[in-house]
Amino acid sequence: MILLDGRAIAAELRAETRAQVAARLAAGRRAPALAVVLAGDDPASHLYVRNKVKACREVGIRSLEHRLPADVTQGRLLALVAELNANPEVDGILVQLPLPPGCDAREVVAAIAPHKDVDGFHPLNAGRLALGWPSVVPCTPAGCLHLIERVHPDLAGLQAVVVGRSPVVGRPMASLLIARSATVTVAHSRTRDLPRLCREADILVVAAGRPELVRGDWIRQGATVIDVGINRVTGPDGQARLVGDVAFAEAAQVAGALTPVPGGVGPLTVAFLLRNTLQAAG
Repeated sequence: MILLDGRAIAAELRAETRAQVAARLAAGRRAPALAVVLAGDDPASHLYVRNKVKACREVGIRSLEHRLPADVTQGRLLALVAELNANPEVDGILVQLPLPPGCDAREVVAAIAPHKDVDGFHPLNAGRLALGWPSVVPCTPAGCLHLIERVHPDLAGLQAVVVGRSPVVGRPMASLLIARSATVTVAHSRTRDLPRLCREADILVVAAGRPELVRGDWIRQGATVIDVGINRVTGPDGQARLVGDVAFAEAAQVAGALTPVPGGVGPLTVAFLLRNTLQAAG
């Protein structure tokens, strides 16, 4: 079984980005700049932003943090996004989700200039991806595809099942796989006989948000399994631990390739955020 070590693979990608940023600077061009907007006091969001800012600094990308209180208004958020859109020194804009109650995330995301939308969530970018046009690709699906192509350089004709239909992972993931000529099925919590469907997959991408939903006997022998989930659960000993949406120990007995949690997809998400920011800088 191939363990897809996201940390090691992401380190390779970050090294490539660092070299490209250094080349820009050597040519007399400014460093790419990413504006990060964090509203509220959600602990997970603060951790994610801290990791993203650290990663930016490691590769030479400027990070411009904008921290707003939990009672921020929708109008203030939209005004800040407008300021960042108009700032020629800002190449990418990342609004960390979720937003505090009372703020409409869809409206805020749609207000970001599409060419500065490094998350790939803007309706224009989502639509271009669905149509198979060049677009900004959301970071997590881009990372998943990179891991898959480490095992399957040619996806043509392979059966792929994506468990999860969110606009953040499931739907763009399906579009990326379709563009590479895989035969794709998108499943979700209301899919009939989900275990049977999963067993048909050469490539199984699980982004359901349910701890250890996919069991070992749901997986075809030799399949490539990409576990996007990250869930905090409490074990019988009372200790908290992180698990994915796939029962890892069971899956490892049958899968041909498998991502761990943590240390699988997560590091790739950050690596592709850096790549998207560099691409946005032109």
